[in-house]
Amino acid sequence: MMTKQDYINFWIDQAEDDWTAVDTLFKGLNYLQSLFFAHLVIEKICKSLWIKYNQENVPPRTHNLIHLLTSTPIKLTDDRSEFLLSLNRFQLEGRYPDYLTKLHNICNEQFTMSMLDTTNQLRLWLLERLQ
Repeated sequence: MMTKQDYINFWIDQAEDDWTAVDTLFKGLNYLQSLFFAHLVIEKICKSLWIKYNQENVPPRTHNLIHLLTSTPIKLTDDRSEFLLSLNRFQLEGRYPDYLTKLHNICNEQFTMSMLDTTNQLRLWLLERLQ
C-alpha cells in the first residue's frame, strides 16, 4: 500500500521527467509543446502539494494550477498568480485548433525562454514548499 509520501514522490518524479522533456522540446524548437510540458511540471508539483496538505492521496482531476493551490496553505503573490494564469493557457488553449495558430504566433524563442525561466523559478519555489 502506498503511503502519502509515496504519492507525493510519484508526482514529483513525474514532474522531473517532464522537466527534462521541456528542455528537449525547447532545444528541438518545439516551443508550444515545451510550454505545454512546462505547465505539466507545475501541475504535478501542485498536485503533490495538494496531497501534502489534504487528507486524500488523490488530487482533484483538474489542470487549473490556481485551483489546485487553493486547497493548500501556499500563498501566492499577485505576480505568481498572474503567471499561473498565463501558464494555464498552454494546457487548455494548446489543445484546440482555433487557439493553436494564435499560440504558435506568440511562442517564439524569446517568449518561450522567458516563460521557461519564470517556470523554473516557480518550480524551485514550489519544491521548497514540499520540504
